[in-house]
Amino acid sequence: MSLIERLKEAQKDAMRAKDKVRLGTIRMALAEVKQKEVDTREAVTESDIIAILTKMVKQRKDAHAQFEAAGRQDLADQEAAEMVVLQEFLPQALTDAELEALISQAMQETGAAGMQDMGKVMAWLKPQVQGRTDMGQLSGKIKAKLG
Repeated sequence: MSLIERLKEAQKDAMRAKDKVRLGTIRMALAEVKQKEVDTREAVTESDIIAILTKMVKQRKDAHAQFEAAGRQDLADQEAAEMVVLQEFLPQALTDAELEALISQAMQETGAAGMQDMGKVMAWLKPQVQGRTDMGQLSGKIKAKLG
């Protein structure tokens, strides 16, 4: 079953269960996917949907941190609940060991020797780790290995 089909089925299940938070979050995700289709005038691919969901999770993480810093626990809890729902549809996260192995493989494949090759390594890794790790943390690990 494709990711878009899984989202639509989950939406139906949330409607039947009368789970408002889950239903609202899935509707937001489907709206983002539809907006991407309208903007690009092309059908979205699985990788596009993963990128959209990853972006939405990152937005929720940032909002959660800001709400907690402002003392708005009610809003922070809502962001956390939405984050959990969105993460259900993302691929399994990579472990640190798997990530290190992929970075080493990317460095060998691209022949990376220094910081000037950072872009090559990131370009090689991005399709393989999209939605499975935080790209900021990945960048930091690559810098550590190259530096």
